[in-house]
Amino acid sequence: MYAFEIDRPASLADAVTALGAEEAQALGGGQTLIPALKQRLASPARLVALSGVAEIKGICTADDGALSIGGGTTHADVAAGAGAYPALAALAGNIGDPAVRNRGTIGGSLANNDPSACYPAAVLGSGATVVTTNRQIAADDFFEGMFTTTLEDGEIITEVRFPVPEVASYQKFEQPASRFALVGVFVAKYADGVRVAVTGASEGGVFRWSEAEAALSRSFTPGALEGLSLSGDDMISDLHGTGAYRAHLVGVMARRAVAAAR
Repeated sequence: MYAFEIDRPASLADAVTALGAEEAQALGGGQTLIPALKQRLASPARLVALSGVAEIKGICTADDGALSIGGGTTHADVAAGAGAYPALAALAGNIGDPAVRNRGTIGGSLANNDPSACYPAAVLGSGATVVTTNRQIAADDFFEGMFTTTLEDGEIITEVRFPVPEVASYQKFEQPASRFALVGVFVAKYADGVRVAVTGASEGGVFRWSEAEAALSRSFTPGALEGLSLSGDDMISDLHGTGAYRAHLVGVMARRAVAAAR
């Protein structure tokens, strides 16, 4: 590593001010940024640690019935406290290992937007709203591609609001060493239709499978997905699996998710 300054603000207002400094970067749980610093893949002059900002932690039910989760809430706390949304709690409880779950945060994961991360599938699959220090962003507008979101410099995720579905499930075919999703599919059934979000598969990052959504909105059964397929051309192809293999896995995990939700 190299020398850098670190700020530890105790309030959200102080965090926003600290991030206004030149070359400042937010530090959530550090599960991605710290390894990047060690490998000299990132070199911010100043880190702003958000772990001391109590305002962005916690879980509650909003007035409209949505589940509100603070951006600084750890995966372990989501797993333990999101009982009103069992599929989301189960997803959080299967991220990484205990060390990762007790340090990593939902806001940090979404801001990083790793193409194989689990939370982006839950946010997109739920039609959630990402609340920041500047605005509210619909899930469909938040993700812009691999490691890219609509967040601007100095913008902090303060809250994520999840509409609670009738039923939902997340099924992940994980890479055993990293426990990231080789392919993960989040399926959520609402009164007005079904949403299906896929992570780990595409070079463009998390995406909605619209064809599957239409089929499942007509019939919420695993059989409704028979005959549907995705092209492997735009899928990630690496030593863990080809694009065609990942495309096939999307269908497998989607059917498993529907079966589990039912």
